[in-house]
Amino acid sequence: MRDLVEQLASNNRLDNASLGRLLAGCVADDALLQLLRDYAVRTAREQFGLGIYIRGLIEVSSFCRCDCLYCGLRRSNGSAERYRLTKDDILACCAEGYRLGFRTFVLQGGEDGTHTDSWLVDVVSTIRKTYPDVAITLSLGERSEESYRRLYEAGANRYLLRHEAADRELYNSLHPSSRGLEHRLECVAALKRCGYQVGMGMMIGVKGQTIDHIVQDLQLVSRMDCQMVGIGPFMPHSSTPLGGEPAGDLRLTLAAVAITRLMLPSALIPSTTALATLSPRGRLEGILSGANVVMPNLSPSDIRAKYAIYENKASWGKEAAEGLQALDEELQTIGYHIDYSRGDYNIK
Repeated sequence: MRDLVEQLASNNRLDNASLGRLLAGCVADDALLQLLRDYAVRTAREQFGLGIYIRGLIEVSSFCRCDCLYCGLRRSNGSAERYRLTKDDILACCAEGYRLGFRTFVLQGGEDGTHTDSWLVDVVSTIRKTYPDVAITLSLGERSEESYRRLYEAGANRYLLRHEAADRELYNSLHPSSRGLEHRLECVAALKRCGYQVGMGMMIGVKGQTIDHIVQDLQLVSRMDCQMVGIGPFMPHSSTPLGGEPAGDLRLTLAAVAITRLMLPSALIPSTTALATLSPRGRLEGILSGANVVMPNLSPSDIRAKYAIYENKASWGKEAAEGLQALDEELQTIGYHIDYSRGDYNIK
């Protein structure tokens, strides 16, 4: 199995059978998982040094037209607390974030039908004019290629659109009201055509997922040559059809993060909020598996709990924008520090 790790580190790829063996081995073998993570950390340090990029997360709306079985924002969740930030709210978040040192803002939200192209273009262009040196990342779901292009031309640089499942049957079982996996991947292709740095990603441990499914996910992310990859454990929400399912496995999630780093050495890989929610050391363990980005919450404090894609989501303390000093101190315990630059893809 050590040979598989070395082969992956040297060639940035493995065949499906070998990837499956490696993932399964990491679940059972502490030494193998640690070896894989050590190689991933070495690769990340060669690419990015010891700095961890920060992204200011602004959760713009908890309204969503989708009905995904795992998400607390699903339209069928009548107990969800809904809100929409105004343009002024978003700009106030940016002002505070810029003052704190953030040079990347991430506007994330459900697929809210009131977010027209014109409104979003106005918001993005205002941020771009006010802060010409920042990176603007959007995570607003499936839109038309024309919409993506208009937002790119307004000043957005990056777009996060997690694919969630590369297997068609699994994808459809989790997204019963969606337009299907093919449409999701066509959106990713459209984003690439527009010129964005594009992010994909998936949950680990969702109901129905197997090792073979995760292999498909990893191969898809590699094949699409993503600039950003978000991988986190499945986290249940009690007001969804999957609310009674267990959370995803930490070890398997860390193995997937480490493999992704070795497959895509220059990618921007966050140590996700879901990891920090699953385990007190989750964020650090993600970084010690090759992740190089964290995304503290810049949203107004009175709405953070309302953006409940899963329950008990970490959004305070070291997960919050106002906790940067505590975050930096925590990173220093494992030899890292905050990098306040905007952290573009493939900086080497």
